[in-house]
Amino acid sequence: MIQPALQKNDKQARIFIITVSFVVFAAVVILSKFKLNLNLGFNVHVFALCSAAINFTVSVLLVAALIAVKNKKYARHKKLMMSAIVLSVLFLVFYIGHHLLAQETSYGGDGPMRVIYYFILATHIPLAGIILPFILFTAYRALTGDYLAHKKLAKYTFPLWLYVSVTGVLVYLLISPYYVPHL
Repeated sequence: MIQPALQKNDKQARIFIITVSFVVFAAVVILSKFKLNLNLGFNVHVFALCSAAINFTVSVLLVAALIAVKNKKYARHKKLMMSAIVLSVLFLVFYIGHHLLAQETSYGGDGPMRVIYYFILATHIPLAGIILPFILFTAYRALTGDYLAHKKLAKYTFPLWLYVSVTGVLVYLLISPYYVPHL
């Protein structure tokens, strides 16, 4: 095992994690109601492409981190997970940027693909909305050296986070053909 990076203080951590999670959720919900009409000189859907690329990278990092921890490479696991968290913050910036600058896009497919797209979307959105506090509590448990609690929580957090990151890429791949260029 590796040495704890944080001193355990569950009360402060709980307040911090709940506050950050609420602020991020509220920011995404509130900012989704606004559109900025800016001409940035490039197609703003590049933000969605960046978000998908980041989600793909996070998916790879999560799987690599699982492999690392299964092989008792704890320092590597920590670096991979911290990288996934940092990239997820960057994802949020691109996600908000895209939704502030791009017009709404409707899925244009039909038949079974339409059903698949909306099923993926209907599961992705609520899980993406609730995963953040789980990620933060799981990371906190590891950073304080509470590895038993970390492992117990990670059994739920990991598959949900992986599902959200993979379905984020799928949502992009399915909706992107219907983007209207916006300069």
